[in-house]
Amino acid sequence: MKLFYFLSATLFVFLSCSKNDEITPVESLYFPPTGSNWEKVTPASLGWDESKIPDLKSFLQTSNTRAFIVLKDGKIVIEEYFGKQSNSTADFTVTSNWYWASAGKTLTSAIVGIANSQGKINFDAKTSDFLGVGWTSLTPTQESKITVRHQLTMTTGLDDGVANKDCTDKACLIYKADPGTRWAYHNAPYTLLDGVITNATSKTLNAYISEQLLTKIGMDGSYLKIDLNNVFFSTPRSMARFGLLLLNKGKWDQTQLIPEDYLTLMTTTSQNINLSYGYLTWLNGKASSMVPGSQVVFPGEITSNAPDDMFAAMGKNGQLINVVPSKKLVMIRMGDVPDASLVPLTFQNEIWAKLNSIIIN
Repeated sequence: MKLFYFLSATLFVFLSCSKNDEITPVESLYFPPTGSNWEKVTPASLGWDESKIPDLKSFLQTSNTRAFIVLKDGKIVIEEYFGKQSNSTADFTVTSNWYWASAGKTLTSAIVGIANSQGKINFDAKTSDFLGVGWTSLTPTQESKITVRHQLTMTTGLDDGVANKDCTDKACLIYKADPGTRWAYHNAPYTLLDGVITNATSKTLNAYISEQLLTKIGMDGSYLKIDLNNVFFSTPRSMARFGLLLLNKGKWDQTQLIPEDYLTLMTTTSQNINLSYGYLTWLNGKASSMVPGSQVVFPGEITSNAPDDMFAAMGKNGQLINVVPSKKLVMIRMGDVPDASLVPLTFQNEIWAKLNSIIIN
């Protein structure tokens, strides 16, 4: 009888440990302290092929890259800087600032998720509850159907075929389809989320994001008005910090900042039109995808060379945050235009072709 209990207890402990091993990574993620110190690890120590890194660096340099960082388990494995700062003869370095372009959409999405968890924004609330009735040129009935969720998923139904897709004046916001029935990469409805956040929280966008996120994970940066857009600027390592936060499901070390259920929402297909789009976040590994400026549904995933579970913040001229939970990797790239596309899908795929030759396990 004692032997039976001993074997039963041993089996219970074994099964419990096995279950925990499946849920919890063997090694916990590293979170850099506030400041300039960030632990590094060599590619060789991870079993990566260092001989292929010069080819990657050459590709990055010739494609107008300014900053490139790869994190593994939160630690820096690759960190490279190229070229000059904007409108300057000074070299681009770890302390240089650069724009995120539409990669900042994913950051805005995270802020809306935080405001939702605080009861300040309901995703299914009418956008007019925050911006006032008449923020578009639609009829009151048409306008009342547009919600915050539609803004987060690019499904407002507003016409992206207008002369200026960035224009947020009501005259530029005209009816094309019922909300939720059409996906279109349209900057203006997204930009108006800034007003939603401000009116919901009674704080400016920069004040709210600084209070709720930036200061808590050691990020620098702010949104600046560029023409009709609010564009986020930061140093490269701050972009990498945000990627690390996403990798850990919205939790910085032991502090949950972005609700985990919202992080799941961000990285799950948000509608049945563009399967590769979540909540202002691009998703890999899906059966089909759409691209900005087109209504064509293309077969296949957005980045065939990347792992299927990769999700991404992507912006004009190749501003990238790629997060790969299965490999505990974060990759960021800042720089000038590598190609002519609005969102650099081909360029991102080329980077992953280079990375795959390096990351061999």
